[in-house]
Amino acid sequence: MFGEVDLGGAGRTDAGVHAAGQVAHLRMHKAADPRLIGQKINDLLPHDISIVDVQRMSDRFHARHDATSRVYLYQIATRRTAFAKPFVWWIKDRLDGDAIPEAAATIAGRHDFSAFTDKRLAAGDSRIVVVERCEAAQAGDLILIRIEASHFLWKMVRKLVSFLVEIGRRNFAPGDLPKRFAADAEPFQPTAPPSGLFLEAILYEGEQFGRPLEPVVPVVTRR
Repeated sequence: MFGEVDLGGAGRTDAGVHAAGQVAHLRMHKAADPRLIGQKINDLLPHDISIVDVQRMSDRFHARHDATSRVYLYQIATRRTAFAKPFVWWIKDRLDGDAIPEAAATIAGRHDFSAFTDKRLAAGDSRIVVVERCEAAQAGDLILIRIEASHFLWKMVRKLVSFLVEIGRRNFAPGDLPKRFAADAEPFQPTAPPSGLFLEAILYEGEQFGRPLEPVVPVVTRR
């Protein structure tokens, strides 16, 4: 549409993970109305991709390098659902609804997440991540887990969710999670499926994320 352009996203996600708040920058050689850009590109996109806003930014803006933090949301379904199956992880077992939020709160802070990453990470790469917040709550037939940090390791969020589910199953206690925050901790193997994970937001300098902890794709309650 606009000839040769520079297009870059704020980050990548694992295959099968959804993005409710992805951000990208578009640099082109001729001026255009941002509203018109959004309309014309949306006309060409498949149904599962939608541009919701276009703004004119500084020439120096970079979607990935200027981001200060990223927010992910994971949706766990406590019952079988026909409509939301591609957007949840359905757990058949009964989960302890108090243990999961208690354990999730211990994730915030500066930790070594070596036990919660994948072997694809290079040997010299840092496993230290500062997690700004992590919270979990029940929302009808869903358990929602939200985590915010400046960056994440490969499969880190999905492995943490999987460990929280094991805590919910009472295979571990909430106090067992902080014991895994060490460089020599035993790697945790199970990884939660990508279906329930959403890149919820990308934040930039001065921005605060105020969306309530609620589903991106809801599961309709039976009541």
